[in-house]
Amino acid sequence: MTHSQGKLYLVPAPLDFGCTEQAPLDAALPRATLEVAARLTHWICENAKSTRAYLNRIKALGPMQNGREALSIPERRIQDLLIHELPHQAHKKGDHAGSAGHFDARPLLAAALAAGGGHDIGLCSEAGMPAVADPGSAVVRAAHDLGMEVVPLVGPVSLMLALAASGLNGQNFAFVGYLPQEATERVQRIRQLESLALKTGQTQLFIETPYRNEALLAALLQSLESNTRLALASGLTLPDGQVQSRTVKQWKHNPPSPGKDTPVVFAIGR
Repeated sequence: MTHSQGKLYLVPAPLDFGCTEQAPLDAALPRATLEVAARLTHWICENAKSTRAYLNRIKALGPMQNGREALSIPERRIQDLLIHELPHQAHKKGDHAGSAGHFDARPLLAAALAAGGGHDIGLCSEAGMPAVADPGSAVVRAAHDLGMEVVPLVGPVSLMLALAASGLNGQNFAFVGYLPQEATERVQRIRQLESLALKTGQTQLFIETPYRNEALLAALLQSLESNTRLALASGLTLPDGQVQSRTVKQWKHNPPSPGKDTPVVFAIGR
């Protein structure tokens, strides 16, 4: 790697995307992360509109000082930043190697390799850490292939927050993404995951589009064994956020209401 190359920064975003209430940005993200985001002029993201909205929230915090250098964007118009969106296929089908959504992300990193000194580039998703339960792995892989330094910044990761607060096995766990939408296939998948969790002790984490939360919860309560533990983590880092972890038998006596607007992480285990 040459010293003139830019770096790829993995910039976490707050977990309030799509929620009716937003968390104070400086409460959800550490200052050092906000400082880096404030100075970046080149971005790769899921959606340019939501990324601009995020950067406007950072701008609204005002100038941030790091030593003698001002790391803010009050004089730079957000619309002048260079923001590239990932291809639609990457965040609908995944962008990991071997998937239908695999693509060559190296052209998106051209600015980091510019002659005379490349630009640092930020990779951002709509919520949480890019490339973790979100697209972006192809960009990270391409950066490594080009010899770029990849720097993950500190910020909220919903899966880890949910797991830590669930009381389920944090030594052996798997994130399995979304479950099937078709009812019969969904029940079959739920029982497969439950069998694995009960047999091996491996916690199974999964998510759903918020408006399908209630349908998934109903399927879980109907399909899981009564002593299987089910945890729901919703609104993480928000004022009304909560994590609840009970056996299915206990849930049936007092069914939760996950809501149709709040992202939820589901976890099952023993």
